[in-house]
Amino acid sequence: MTFKEVFEGIQAFTENVLFAPLEFLRLGTDSWTLSNIVNWLLMVIGFVAFIYWMGQLKKYNENNEEDRSQTSHGYLGDIPNAPRD
Repeated sequence: MTFKEVFEGIQAFTENVLFAPLEFLRLGTDSWTLSNIVNWLLMVIGFVAFIYWMGQLKKYNENNEEDRSQTSHGYLGDIPNAPRD
């Protein structure tokens, strides 16, 4: 078995199995929405994830759990009373 046969096998599996549902949607050109259903699903998932993440950030912001000083990280400047190496 050569490397060429391995890559051709991967190509055949990808084209014949993994892309079969997308091939079905590509051939259905009667409906624009049906043809772009994957794009719509990804947009909805991204929007829901964005709203969830903003809600989590708001929750942490309201609880004041985060150190918001400019020197909360050592690389941003000197930390007062920090041990010196």
